[in-house]
Amino acid sequence: MENINLTHHFLIAMPAMENSFFSKTVTYVCEHNERGALGLVINRPMELSMISLFKQLGIVTKDPLCHESSVLFGGPVQVDCGFVLHRPVGQWQSTLTINEKLGLTTSLDILKAIAEAEGPDQMLVAMGYAGWAAGQLEQEMAQNAWLSVPASVHVIFDLPSEERLPAAMELLGVDYTRLSNDVGHA
Repeated sequence: MENINLTHHFLIAMPAMENSFFSKTVTYVCEHNERGALGLVINRPMELSMISLFKQLGIVTKDPLCHESSVLFGGPVQVDCGFVLHRPVGQWQSTLTINEKLGLTTSLDILKAIAEAEGPDQMLVAMGYAGWAAGQLEQEMAQNAWLSVPASVHVIFDLPSEERLPAAMELLGVDYTRLSNDVGHA
């Protein structure tokens, strides 16, 4: 499993992860390199709406009705920090460019722009992220903890959170309910 790059891939938690933060999750990998990996869980809404987040941050919104969507639980690392996965990449103060279409921004300027209806065309907002140290994700992949498939922006931005796991599995051509924790040997 050396030299794999899972940037812009979905990681689908295998059933063996049933009792973890990642049970039945789809994680979008924003960056994967020799230093490790960073991703956002894209199918775990929190009981926190965008409008509530704006209120907590003291950000005034022009149209509160358009910000009723839920903030996502992005992962167990830095759960007090916000992460905005968006397209187009744009020019924000602190953005990781994932590819020519997608960016991950952690600066407050993007949230203020969203509140003013001047933000990116499409976005997901999450609290926290999923992180792996150097070689950790590769080891987890070798242990059959995750399935991976190239990501689809349609799944990320166009589907409700509860439809993202089945849609990611459909990209693989696999039914999640048929997955097993057992590993076969020939």
